[in-house]
Amino acid sequence: MGATSLDCIWIAGLIKFLQLPAYNKPMNFLITGAAGFLGSSLANQLAREGHQVRGLDDLSTGNPQALAPDVHFTRGDVSDRPKLWTLLQEVDMVYHLAARVSVPESVLYPRDYNNVNVGGTVALMEAMRDVGVRRVVLTSSGAVYGDLAEQPLRESVTPNPRSPYAVSKLAAEYYVRTIGGLWKIETVGLRIFNAYGPGQHMPPSHPPVVPHYLRQAQRGGTLVAHGDGSQTRDYVYVDDVVSALVAAATAPNINGLVINVGSGTETSIRDLIKHVLDVTNSNPEVLYNAKTSGGVSRMRADLTLAHEKLSYRPSIKLDQGLRLTLKSDPRFK
Repeated sequence: MGATSLDCIWIAGLIKFLQLPAYNKPMNFLITGAAGFLGSSLANQLAREGHQVRGLDDLSTGNPQALAPDVHFTRGDVSDRPKLWTLLQEVDMVYHLAARVSVPESVLYPRDYNNVNVGGTVALMEAMRDVGVRRVVLTSSGAVYGDLAEQPLRESVTPNPRSPYAVSKLAAEYYVRTIGGLWKIETVGLRIFNAYGPGQHMPPSHPPVVPHYLRQAQRGGTLVAHGDGSQTRDYVYVDDVVSALVAAATAPNINGLVINVGSGTETSIRDLIKHVLDVTNSNPEVLYNAKTSGGVSRMRADLTLAHEKLSYRPSIKLDQGLRLTLKSDPRFK
């Protein structure tokens, strides 16, 4: 029986593993979820630095117009193995950002979140093995921690996910690390906290709180906060997240780790609203309603490991990031 095309691809991948090529600039990257909020920011930054960047996105929420012209974009699903085999040729490493990311939506459609966030991740890892790509950076989420009393949140604590979205991201972490160890693929997961900035997707239902509050304040609408506003989050500006992602491409001694990426600052919803009112110079009505079930009371990233492994130092404070978002996002003009 003759060798199939899949056999040939797998053999070529094995040869590539044995060669263990060094990472030399310029590098060749594949970014899944490249047309999304974080993906497009990362792709454009890597292209500006002179790297070859390929992007894959199914455009369920992404905007290809956000990508620089020299990013080679392909529309497609992250579970499409033949398409992945093609895109992964000559790629040095992969950034895996493709995911469904709405916590409330995941409560309604947990199977869809499992299919995309877990199934898509496994399909990508299989394709990387077949082709011989040896490093992947997974974007995970601070949501995997759930509602823990210990603050700030260290990577060593036991996660306690509170939503199907968080479960799917934690499962993706375990799959990537386990498969990577078995197949000699270097892996690192970045647990990104509440990222915000220009171009963030705002679906009609359950939009992210930062752009939603900015838009409501500008329009003179009501700002609605769930609970009494004392719950906290770690809001991190998109440029700081991108700096951590870029560093993870070549950072040594991070194989198999998960690393927090946040601002390291705990901000309550009440304080976020104060910042929004200040930067928009507005005075909208603010309503506090009953606390929703399954919520998280406090979140703050411990950045010790990020400092040590990625030389990560977030530089954009919340008020500055909100002003940059207003200035740079045409939706707020």
